[in-house]
Amino acid sequence: MRGSDSDLDSQKGMDARAAARGLDAARAFVIRCGCTDNLGGKDIRGFPVACTFAKAACTRKAGGRYDRIVMGSGDSNVDNDSLVGKVALITGAGRGIGRAEAIRLSRRGIIVVVNDLGVAVDGTGTDTSPAQSVVSQIEAEGGRAIVDHTDVGSLAGGEEVVRKTVSELGRIDILINNAGFVPAPGDVERPIETDVDAQLDIHFKAALGTISAAIPWMKNQRFGRIINTVSEVALDSRYGGGTYAYAAAKAALWSLTLSMSSDFVDEGITVNAISPGAATRMNATYLDPSRTDLAPDHVAQVVEYLICPSAGDLSGRVIHVAGDQLREFMVRRTADSGAVRRIELFRQSDESVTDEA
Repeated sequence: MRGSDSDLDSQKGMDARAAARGLDAARAFVIRCGCTDNLGGKDIRGFPVACTFAKAACTRKAGGRYDRIVMGSGDSNVDNDSLVGKVALITGAGRGIGRAEAIRLSRRGIIVVVNDLGVAVDGTGTDTSPAQSVVSQIEAEGGRAIVDHTDVGSLAGGEEVVRKTVSELGRIDILINNAGFVPAPGDVERPIETDVDAQLDIHFKAALGTISAAIPWMKNQRFGRIINTVSEVALDSRYGGGTYAYAAAKAALWSLTLSMSSDFVDEGITVNAISPGAATRMNATYLDPSRTDLAPDHVAQVVEYLICPSAGDLSGRVIHVAGDQLREFMVRRTADSGAVRRIELFRQSDESVTDEA
């Protein structure tokens, strides 16, 4: 999408704003808001559009800001026309973050498969209406979407939803593994095997199934974007042992993201993850779902960038996004920590280590 020729949209203006925020202007680019005033009321397909930012993020009325500066490869055209007509499969797309992702991607001309079984927060029950509601909204805006109620809570289920996508649309370009549920707190001293299995099934095996089925198609197209939804619960002890099964399953998905991220880069396929902080029903116990500063669309905006052609050099990245906060998780080994120093002192005082194999 192109805005006006004003200074807001000029390279000069972009460089100045980047410098003001301490960014390297050569690696900064603008994501435009998408307000109908800015775009003449049309998107790149010629369909009417509304602002694609959360209301709290768009300051068009308050101060006339049309854009945000984010780090990138230097390509200022994030709304690349090459995304039009591509197919995105999003699991768990009926509500919350998945819904925001589906709507945002559809506004880029992407055909979206909205997969959602409609389970409750704890994984029980089914409801076909959330997924259908998303499809109806996309179609009302002039986009194209397909509803899917495949149960992806298994390796086979993950493979099946990809098979259906390709059978219906002939391709799959973008895969977002977002389906999941939050279990009731468990007791690590008395683990229930079925509860542990359920978490591994939906958060790890399902993603492995979708990825394994999608990769051959993406390789053939020499383009693919895979994004897994992980959680900082996997790495943060503050959440306690009551979430051990959920945390372990998310850690497995985190590891899967990193371990396969370099396998297919030469074939145009990237694998990344987002660790979101958003006010949705999934974490209503901790966050008020009405908080617009943590609206799911903040997460969807990051996903929008990661699927762009200009993000083809980013793979194996785990991005945390919570409202305006944007961070990257980076795993590092260090010799400079309290634990290492204490152990090193012990090793120096203990000479009992032998050379025996």
